[in-house]
Amino acid sequence: MKIVVAGASGLVGTALVAALQRDGHVVHRLVRRAAKTADEITWDPARGEIDRRRIDGVDAVVNLAGENLGAGRWTEARRGRILRSRIDATRTLVAAMLGVATRPTVFLSASAVGFYGDRGDDVLTESSGPGRGFLPEVCQAWEGAAQRAEEAGVRTVRLRFGVVLAAEGGALAKMLPLFRLGLGGPLGSGRQWMSWISLDDAIGAIVHALRDERVRGPVNVVAPAPVTNADFTRELARAVRRPAFLPAPAWALRLVLGKGMADEALLGSTRAEPGVLEGTGYAFRHPTLAAALQG
Repeated sequence: MKIVVAGASGLVGTALVAALQRDGHVVHRLVRRAAKTADEITWDPARGEIDRRRIDGVDAVVNLAGENLGAGRWTEARRGRILRSRIDATRTLVAAMLGVATRPTVFLSASAVGFYGDRGDDVLTESSGPGRGFLPEVCQAWEGAAQRAEEAGVRTVRLRFGVVLAAEGGALAKMLPLFRLGLGGPLGSGRQWMSWISLDDAIGAIVHALRDERVRGPVNVVAPAPVTNADFTRELARAVRRPAFLPAPAWALRLVLGKGMADEALLGSTRAEPGVLEGTGYAFRHPTLAAALQG
């Protein structure tokens, strides 16, 4: 396949490009600077600019672009950048796809289980409705921008990622140094559910969605065994052979990170299940947290 990837320099994007190239696919990466190689395409999503000639005739577009949610406090300015970065990128890609003679056959666009918001112990499937708060609002707008491609007849998959676990980046990489020093612990009460997926399975799920025409609409990209934060803490401590008894109180998280970011990104409870992936035959490499942390 000939595949265009936006967000190719991120944790998931870097691993995806490498995996697709190993499988023999031709991959073109979107970059926000002058292209240096033949496999790069320059774009400016904030301005809606992209060379549509390079989109004409590709088989698939994978959109992983968006400002990092965990890069700093959610000030009003950062909230605006988080939202705009996702909507601008998605709208630019959809406009390009629908404006060429030979459209891609499939469009995979990132979203997140943040769509569901803080839902306590509720089991969440792809048919569950959105929650309330900043993250659900961002995800709804993000997915809404992608839906235009679906309405135009392009098979569109909205990838609702859980927390992607990888030692080389993301949330796990930030936690590992503390846990290896024996300074880890549960966040808040520890009772909140955490929907996670290993990096290998995140890539596997994307490749599965590219190949299987039955996969369309919202897809929970999560492992089949969500855990509470307390269980995650115990399992990670066991994996690094260190104790983990220093809890981070909710009030302290709110003080350091701000109430919105702390309550939604760390203390919110999301118990999502991968119904579409399991229903279309995806075989998880790491179905349990222990398997994911051991590698």
